[in-house]
Amino acid sequence: MKVGNLVRWLNNTGVVVEVYESKCWRTDAFGNNVNWGAIEPEPFARVLINGFLKALPQSDLEVICEGR
Repeated sequence: MKVGNLVRWLNNTGVVVEVYESKCWRTDAFGNNVNWGAIEPEPFARVLINGFLKALPQSDLEVICEGR
């Protein structure tokens, strides 16, 4: 995934404006007791959707069109 890609997230379409890594605690996989030291950062994207910036895990995004 790269800046400029057109992506889909929960039936919304947006443009990737930044890619980075961040930690995301998934309670369905790891439970409710958060331990940031137990997980590694994963790829994230900052996406402009309907005029708002959203920080989203790249695994939750579907690339619709590759940017330049």
